[in-house]
Amino acid sequence: MFKGVYTAIVTPFKNGKIDWEAYKNLVKDQIKAGVNGIVPCGTTGESATLSYDEHIDLIKASIEYAEGKIKVIAGTGSNSTREAVELTKKAEEVGADGALLITPYYNKPTQRGLYQHFKTIAEATDLPLILYNIPSRTARKIEIDTICKLAEIKNIVGVKDATGSLDMATSLVRSCPDDFVILSGDDSLTLPIMAVGGHGVISAVANIIPGDMVKMVEAINNNDMKTARELHLKMFPLIKAIFIETNPIPVKQALVLMDKIKLEYRLPLMEMTSDHKLELIKVMREYGLMY
Repeated sequence: MFKGVYTAIVTPFKNGKIDWEAYKNLVKDQIKAGVNGIVPCGTTGESATLSYDEHIDLIKASIEYAEGKIKVIAGTGSNSTREAVELTKKAEEVGADGALLITPYYNKPTQRGLYQHFKTIAEATDLPLILYNIPSRTARKIEIDTICKLAEIKNIVGVKDATGSLDMATSLVRSCPDDFVILSGDDSLTLPIMAVGGHGVISAVANIIPGDMVKMVEAINNNDMKTARELHLKMFPLIKAIFIETNPIPVKQALVLMDKIKLEYRLPLMEMTSDHKLELIKVMREYGLMY
């Protein structure tokens, strides 16, 4: 159901509020580039500092701006099971195509607790759900056995694997059902993860170069590994550059340099240091994004 390229889209701000005009244009750019969908209200979308109302308004706007041309997978996870249930049910109510559920963070549940958390959300909705495994952010990893057990639940349809481990992705392919979708959560690992049987990517760099990410994934699916490898190697320095500071600081700075959004974050995120900004500019110029 959710194969291909899904952009973990940024949330542009202006004077402390969501910049709806800029956001609409970002979504249009994604549609034009041929992505399969967008993921609003994720880590790249600064979900941690969105209010509840902003969270819902952003999901609604994403669906409106997508115009049915691409899918919308709403970020609705939380370290509170009750809140995650409420957000997911609301996303279903307003018409999202699916939901992305981050591993509960800070409270560090056991594997049994993780299973019950995701199972409880799944039982409260008919939306297709994608697990989001990112231990570097959450201090807790969803283990293979837990993912496989969750994959038996009808509407838990996939996982975004941002563990940074090709071994983990390979084990998922070997252990999970054939129709369980495995999406790379690390842009630089999209090619190898798909090479071992993954189905696509939820991408941060696709905010900047959605067309090239789409071309690479299509090349992999067409068994054109020469083209896929060339695109992977071309994108690699830019992928590294947009993670030189905490995501989404650099990717938003890149969009500012491309005149797509205003330069605004919400504390505790701040503007890039001048040295890192110069490094980002250098990589963007080499890529052909700036002159």
